[in-house]
Amino acid sequence: MKITYKGDYALKAILQLALKYNEDKNEVVSINEIAKSGDMPIKFLEQILLSLRRGGFVKSRRGIKGGFVLAKEPADITVGAIVRFIEGPIEPISCVGEECYKGCKDVASCIFRGIWQDVKTAISLVVDTVTFEDLVIRYKESILHIGPVYDYTI
Repeated sequence: MKITYKGDYALKAILQLALKYNEDKNEVVSINEIAKSGDMPIKFLEQILLSLRRGGFVKSRRGIKGGFVLAKEPADITVGAIVRFIEGPIEPISCVGEECYKGCKDVASCIFRGIWQDVKTAISLVVDTVTFEDLVIRYKESILHIGPVYDYTI
């Protein structure tokens, strides 16, 4: 799995909206503010936010005081949901995906397939259990320089 700039910016944008959401659920955040806080190009961010809106992750409000707000609670959005929506499947190879590639003759006997399934499971364990509420807490802890060490070992 590789996260592109598009995926990285989508995650940063959702985090910025999650930080504001916990302060005031009705406060919209301007695209300029999101771009500045995440060091993202506005034109690219516009495309990403429109995509996230179509995916039901954000809502937008037009006008001078317009901007974006989360469409769901931060606790209801996982990193994995955003990554899959923007980047596609997280499997390291198509034969371990839900819609397994049928053209390979070695799927049943492939010695590597189990390894790739383990990789997929490990990635899913992390990205599907971390919510944006968790990230808001981590962000606030990092500002105060306190908090636990996160361990994702299986």
